[in-house]
Amino acid sequence: MVFVSTPLINGAKPSRREQILAAAAELFARHGFHGVGIDDIGAAVGISGPALYRHFRSKDAMLGEMLNSISHYLLDGGSARADATEDPEQVLGELVDFHVNFALTQPSLITVQERNLGNLTDADRKQVRALQRRYVEVWVRAIRDAVPGVTERRARSSAHAVFGLINSTPYNRYLDDSELADLLRQLALGALHALG
Repeated sequence: MVFVSTPLINGAKPSRREQILAAAAELFARHGFHGVGIDDIGAAVGISGPALYRHFRSKDAMLGEMLNSISHYLLDGGSARADATEDPEQVLGELVDFHVNFALTQPSLITVQERNLGNLTDADRKQVRALQRRYVEVWVRAIRDAVPGVTERRARSSAHAVFGLINSTPYNRYLDDSELADLLRQLALGALHALG
């Protein structure tokens, strides 16, 4: 398996733990959380299934760390872009570009995130939800700053609608990535500016 830097892998050479998370993400996206066993994940990284327990206490723990990592990555990246400039239009454009890039380069993580929230433990679900709410709030502020007169509720609903549009990329591969990125950016910004 070839590894590239993702929200689950930091640096050029992934640790064994990061390799396991990346392999699990691919398998969960392809076969579903319940369709993947510990032995499948171990085989994907060249170790026995039981050897995974040296790195994670359970498959549930793997999923929890995976979805928490994705949520932190999105929140940190979105917040950094929102804080980088005072120009509301630029902030909104940067947020759209950031999320589009994430969706296009990490379709497995998008799929795992949207399908598996219900498979988390209660504690992990609460933590992931809290991080997701904070990410949405970054978008709400950016939308309200860039589109005067938009209510908080409309901005929040609009952010979720744009996420749905952008997160559809694992199922929308009719264009090459560059064309699809341009289209998603145009559609997302067009929809958001139509609020004004």
